[in-house]
Amino acid sequence: MAQEVRGVIAPGKNEPVRVETIVIPDPGPGEAVVQVQACGVCHTDLHYKQGGINDEFPFLLGHEAAGIVEAVGEGVSDVAPGDFVVLNWRAVCGSCRACRRGRPWYCFATHNAGQKMTLAATGQELSPALGIGAFAEKTLVAAGQCTKVDPAASPAVAGLLGCGVMAGIGAAINTGNVGRGDSVAVIGCGGVGDAAIVGSRLAGASLIIAVDIDDAKLNTAKRLGASHAVNSTHTDPVAAIRELTGGFGADVVIEAVGRPETYEQAFYARDLAGTVVLVGVPTPEMKLELPLLDVFGRGGALKSSWYGDCLPSRDFPMLIDLYLQGRLDLKSFVTETIALDEVEQGFERMHRGDVLRSVVLF
Repeated sequence: MAQEVRGVIAPGKNEPVRVETIVIPDPGPGEAVVQVQACGVCHTDLHYKQGGINDEFPFLLGHEAAGIVEAVGEGVSDVAPGDFVVLNWRAVCGSCRACRRGRPWYCFATHNAGQKMTLAATGQELSPALGIGAFAEKTLVAAGQCTKVDPAASPAVAGLLGCGVMAGIGAAINTGNVGRGDSVAVIGCGGVGDAAIVGSRLAGASLIIAVDIDDAKLNTAKRLGASHAVNSTHTDPVAAIRELTGGFGADVVIEAVGRPETYEQAFYARDLAGTVVLVGVPTPEMKLELPLLDVFGRGGALKSSWYGDCLPSRDFPMLIDLYLQGRLDLKSFVTETIALDEVEQGFERMHRGDVLRSVVLF
């Protein structure tokens, strides 16, 4: 039987979000209903609210979540009611050309639930953020979006792997291939950038340079593992990174802002044959101009990192295990816990840079 629960809706571009009653249908074939226990306030949700992703309003926001599987539909065998799961937004298909080549983290046909959740008052269909919509007491997803992890983990911490933390750690380890002894620069020290710093430290980087315009964020970056901090308001970041790397530039530069200006800084702050990883999300109108001769002459690799090029079934359990072993400090990413009706204020604090993550607890 369909259920009615509370959820956070973005009704229109740049309009304040509001809590509405939404209808969750019974799971159909290949689907699951998840009782959400915690969901992080991610910048991508703000992009949805601002119309920066698309204009398919109203959105059911929230995607960085963990919870308990309540029910599954026909044909679901990988998860069962009672399983503790982290929700992911790239449920791999297993049959596209990327999956057939053994590279499922590049899956070109990721999928979401086939049924739509709706507004109880009007029956209007909702667009769930990243196919999840977890600023809600329960949500309907494709079963492949549920990744089982150790239930000993706190939901507030585990849910962060659903997007920002995984994106940053994966940008360093999976996309950037940071290795032992490498030098790394991270431009932009919000949640994703700080996670890239943590990932670089896990990978054994010898030098990790944090770049931002906010000293408070730089202090947090150093606490999480950066060896050096550069405030680009006062210092040319390219020159500073080159000086700290013996005049050469960093082996890997991770751009976690998503702007042409900072991407250009990343491009010129890397060593010859070094790697640039773009994990910051640009907006549709942004354009990039670089001398093609410099692109050719500097060699190396220019990469984009989608979701940290992660494979949730492989990476989520591993990172949760590292957390439970005390080797991965995920708790430091949770600045505050809030209620469902405080999401709008959470966006405001995130926009001001006051928090790494506000996490909604249910």
